[in-house]
Amino acid sequence: MKLLVDMNLSPRWVDLLKGAGIEAIHWSTLGAPNAPDAEIMAYAAAHDLVVLTHDLDFSAILANTHGEKPSVVQIRADDVTVDAIGQQVANAILQMRSELQDGALITIDPNRTRLRILPLPQKS
Repeated sequence: MKLLVDMNLSPRWVDLLKGAGIEAIHWSTLGAPNAPDAEIMAYAAAHDLVVLTHDLDFSAILANTHGEKPSVVQIRADDVTVDAIGQQVANAILQMRSELQDGALITIDPNRTRLRILPLPQKS
């Protein structure tokens, strides 16, 4: 499993994740900094990457497309720095590695972590 760190998170996330034994790459080394979310999602799906983001649009894309991949780890916190929430995020990724490999949306905030298996159910 390899993570693709979105532009809205610092490249420092790559070092934190690698230090925790998680392969990671920052989008800035792959594509345009202003690439649309759909392009990042398509790249992640094509290369079997898990997206790490602070952007709620990625979960909306999964919901609208009923996608099974790529998995998304979404940080929902005011402070998304490595120092503030990095260890919690790394621990959650390691703990839920098999779910992420199969297809999942993980939402992490300072108080809890939620896991949803993909595809997300359709809303009636």
